[in-house]
Amino acid sequence: MKKSPFSPQISLTALPDIPMVQPGDDLAAITLAGLARAGIALADGDVLVYASKIVSKAEGRYVPLDDVTPSPSARAVAESLGKDPRLVELILAESAEVVRIRPGLIIVQHRLGFISANAGIDQSNVGEEDVALLLPEDPDASARALRMALHSATGADAAIVINDSHGRAWRRGTVGVAIGVAGLLPLTDKRGDSDLFGREMRITVLGTADEIAAAASLLQGGTDEGLPIIHMRDVPYRRGEGKLADILRPREQDMFR
Repeated sequence: MKKSPFSPQISLTALPDIPMVQPGDDLAAITLAGLARAGIALADGDVLVYASKIVSKAEGRYVPLDDVTPSPSARAVAESLGKDPRLVELILAESAEVVRIRPGLIIVQHRLGFISANAGIDQSNVGEEDVALLLPEDPDASARALRMALHSATGADAAIVINDSHGRAWRRGTVGVAIGVAGLLPLTDKRGDSDLFGREMRITVLGTADEIAAAASLLQGGTDEGLPIIHMRDVPYRRGEGKLADILRPREQDMFR
């Protein structure tokens, strides 16, 4: 039986005492300070997972709702949803397609390509009333910039995942999913490998980046925990220059729309 090249265990550490991130903050410097407080020296092969919210905050993706003028279509949708028409205007502006609408909820294809509720626009943990926070403009680029900055500071070849909380069509509850990656292949293609009995795998492709994102979200929590950066070690992944688009199922293969 072939022995796995990966460690039989992984470690996850929420970096302590991360400050409230403000526009223009240096997330790499914040990460390095958090690693030092945790007693962790960044090493080759480590993974750092960032909650999308702090990336958005550092990039200044705030929009005061008083600055938003709803279009007639946004007003019509807002009335059927029971939502603030200014918020609906932002959701539509960040979306490529409206997939489903029901009272209180709008499911869209985000301009980045994935399907999500409310285009990932959030007002929790923003700190101001009537202010919405959009997702990062380009999460892959944000991940690459963080990876390069951390490599420059430490010499370590670490991978970066930016995660966000998404619901699922057929299950209750949200889970962390990857919306930006750098330094890893987000899918692990097992086709051609053998199982325990030598049977060749023909269809198995693992969603590695999403599994990493989900594991990190267990510590991040998503409410008042204040733990947006997770360090992971001995994670089984394959290095490479992956991107969000690698994860997304092409429209012609989508059986649910």
